[in-house]
Amino acid sequence: MLSYQVVEHGKPLQKVFTTAPRPKGTEVLVRVTRSGVCHSDLHIWDGYFDLGGGKRFYVKERGCIPPFTLGHEPFGVVEAIGPGVAKAMRGTKGGLRVGQRRLVYPWIGCGKCAVCKAGKDNYCVSGSRFLGVNRAGAYSTHVLIPHPRYLVDTAGVEDGFAATLACSGLTTYSAITKLPALGPKDWVAVLGCGGLGLVAISIMKAMGIKNVIACDVDEGKLAAARKMGAKLVLDTRAPDAAQKLIALAQSNLVGAIDLVGMPATFMTAYPALRKGGKYVLCGLFGGEVTLALPPIAQRAVSVTGSYVGDLAELKAVVALAKKKKLKPLPVETRPASEVNRTLDELKAGHILGRVVLDFESVSGTAGS
Repeated sequence: MLSYQVVEHGKPLQKVFTTAPRPKGTEVLVRVTRSGVCHSDLHIWDGYFDLGGGKRFYVKERGCIPPFTLGHEPFGVVEAIGPGVAKAMRGTKGGLRVGQRRLVYPWIGCGKCAVCKAGKDNYCVSGSRFLGVNRAGAYSTHVLIPHPRYLVDTAGVEDGFAATLACSGLTTYSAITKLPALGPKDWVAVLGCGGLGLVAISIMKAMGIKNVIACDVDEGKLAAARKMGAKLVLDTRAPDAAQKLIALAQSNLVGAIDLVGMPATFMTAYPALRKGGKYVLCGLFGGEVTLALPPIAQRAVSVTGSYVGDLAELKAVVALAKKKKLKPLPVETRPASEVNRTLDELKAGHILGRVVLDFESVSGTAGS
């Protein structure tokens, strides 16, 4: 099998050939055909997350030690099945067969802790089996999955777009479900109109949420947000961006989904919330803010984090896509060999929508 691996943080990924694993027990070997490139891959590539104030969280502390394979948006074909899969699938509709095309749920928990048993793998205490985070990911021709339950049928959805649902679609869907109940005059702001922001707008439109304000510093991304269904847009480079956001929402900003996660985006959205509003943080750009405590109670506002989503939520997103209720965001498919160019462009903010790497035509053996 071929993988593009982080050999040294911050340096170009290297092509590495290894032997593909043989699935044991309930394991399933998936031949990757499409692999989405996500902004959070950049943090793992760099080796740390910015905690603000000169503090950093180094990914090696959670087991991500080079050589390491990134990628947590895998889509592919079932290539081999462990001997325990048939029993594990007993009673489920259709079963699983070699040759089937499947989307992989990458946020795989330990299966033993309380949150995993409650179906919240993405909140797993250890997070030890998250693909592309703690375990080898999908910038590869093959990926090993511990159980067939983590494979989702996306028949009828274009493969490249389907791959993006494993993170960008799932993350934004889960964040949207955390918003307060919305009335007909209430507004929601989406901060950051890259791949996640655009699919968030699409999902909200599919869920009947029409009053969406797209916020970004890039005019091209704001234009794309309008096409995806945002009713209003805001260039947040303005020094009075929070006041402008209040005006656009007519003082009825009930929710804000921050897909960037930096002090500037927080200080645009949080002060603009009306009483009882909710700020949902997904982005991991980094930094820190200082908050006065009394106004949190006085305004009854909420600040909450949202980390990807669970398997049931991924299936709900896929169901929306199958029903053609989601307007696909711009997805560019590139040869897997262009992974380093893609990471560089993503880091520079030059990518509109999502880039998906094509591993379908990549040979997994050296010299072929």
